[in-house]
Amino acid sequence: MEKIYTYYKDIVTAYTRRMDNLNKKIHLLGSLRLLLVVGLFAMIWFFKAESWPVITGIVLLFVIPFILLMVWHTKLYAKKSYAQALVQLATNELKGLEYDFSAFDGAPEKIAADHPFSLDLDLFGPRSLFQSINRTVTYVGKEKLSDWFMNPLTDKGKILARQETVRELESYTQLRQHFYVTGVLQPGSKNDQRSIQLMNESVPCLMNNRVWKLLTVALPVAWLFVFVGCLLSALPWSVAGLFFSLSFIIAYLNSRQITAIHNSLDKMEQILSVYSDLIQCIEKQNFQSAELVSIQRQFVGKKQTASSLIRKLSNQIGALNQRFSAIGMLLNVFTLRDTRMAIKLEQWRVEHGEEVKLWFDALATFDAYSSLATFAFNHPGYIYPEIADSYFQMEGKALGHPLLRRDICVKNDIQIKKSPWFLIITGANMAGKSTYLRTIGINYLLACVGAPVCAESLKLYPAQMVTSLRTSDSLVSNESYFFAELKRLKMIIDRLQRGEKLFIILDEILKGTNSIDKQKGSLALMKQLIANQTCGIIATHDLVLGDLEQSFPEQVKNYRFEADIQEDNLTFSYQLREGVAQNMNACFLMKKMGITI
Repeated sequence: MEKIYTYYKDIVTAYTRRMDNLNKKIHLLGSLRLLLVVGLFAMIWFFKAESWPVITGIVLLFVIPFILLMVWHTKLYAKKSYAQALVQLATNELKGLEYDFSAFDGAPEKIAADHPFSLDLDLFGPRSLFQSINRTVTYVGKEKLSDWFMNPLTDKGKILARQETVRELESYTQLRQHFYVTGVLQPGSKNDQRSIQLMNESVPCLMNNRVWKLLTVALPVAWLFVFVGCLLSALPWSVAGLFFSLSFIIAYLNSRQITAIHNSLDKMEQILSVYSDLIQCIEKQNFQSAELVSIQRQFVGKKQTASSLIRKLSNQIGALNQRFSAIGMLLNVFTLRDTRMAIKLEQWRVEHGEEVKLWFDALATFDAYSSLATFAFNHPGYIYPEIADSYFQMEGKALGHPLLRRDICVKNDIQIKKSPWFLIITGANMAGKSTYLRTIGINYLLACVGAPVCAESLKLYPAQMVTSLRTSDSLVSNESYFFAELKRLKMIIDRLQRGEKLFIILDEILKGTNSIDKQKGSLALMKQLIANQTCGIIATHDLVLGDLEQSFPEQVKNYRFEADIQEDNLTFSYQLREGVAQNMNACFLMKKMGITI
């Protein structure tokens, strides 16, 4: 981990120094521009008695350097913004290494109580697993990554292919950071995807109109003859005035159609320019893994690359965005510029509209992979799990929770070699049962997503995971806590009876009923789960469930987390041990807090 810390600290140091140097240059250019302005006014005042050619020459002498300094200033400011964003990224990554992920998007809008496991495993929201991993810079990339986590893979070949991709992209650290900074400087929104869809839904109305296509050529040629004729005195200048009026009418006859085309593409110039830059990052690389090569092939065509085509579209939209400026209106009158741009946009949509969805899907996939690769880079001690062929197997050593500080995280093993098989975890309050269940669930999820896991070793079969750790009342649907839990358990049984292969994690079955009823129901549920040939882990305070190992020695194994009470002290080792828990701590804690027992 020291190398990772040092890497990000070096970026902060180097690019902070670069920002300081750029600020000095920007300040110097600002001073030079000010001197040019002052010098220009002084020279005009000094030579005010001279002829117009002399004054014009003086103005050009000062204006041309001023414009060049402005262009230089813009480039320097862009470099400064880039360096600033890179410093911010490295700073945020350093905070992330200390478990502060607040700078990154946790996608709280994705929280769903009815999802098979996301709420129980704190998958989304503040201080969530997704927030710790998410480094996407496009809306489509974020959607892709969240979908990977909500619908993890169950196919061994696909998981191994994704592992291979993450391994390779992990080594492209500078590419990933350049990709991130390029995207974060001009962030998009969820409306971008809808705008792109609307762009392809529009029906062409000008590109097939022969009259307008002819006019885009004929009008500029006619103006050329008018200007030449007037300059040579072959035509009076009044003809130019009349022709201007006629041209104005012609130029805005189809304004309603052009406005419709413009509205379908409005505000897309900048985001398309950013997407072009992002895609260009990918096009230039020499990838080896099948997934990355496939993504790259989506962008590299026979004649033109996707980035160049999208850049052309962005420029055309930019030109149309200037249609109501003074220069834009004049160009439209003299050359029918708006009509020509509208025809080009329609032609672009017809020729490349079908490819846009493929391009942006490939971009989203790369964006999601970039997040997983950064996660792998930031955790060099994590390993890529081995994927088993047969249901069910999950054997691992020293599994830890990725969101627990590495200096206090207690790691534990897991061993499930066959089906049906259940681990019954008993233990006192605060002894570590729930944390252990989430540790297993999160590492299982990471493995099925194709990411590295927090473990010394791990081998598992990628079944579909279902959890029930955090059910709650629902006032909206008029459901009690107990009924919500029953619905969850019913969903599990129904899926098992449909033949689905599941990995089940339950915490304290039937919490919402009395002890005797709970014991009967829990035992009945366990027997039904075993009869359905499934596997999982169940944590409970109810020691009666520990008797199941005697009835089902080939399907059930007891483990425990103990609360160690010595004299007047309560300690927890958080280490998983075999057997049924011996010590409970509720009465001890009540006494310590002054509550009479």
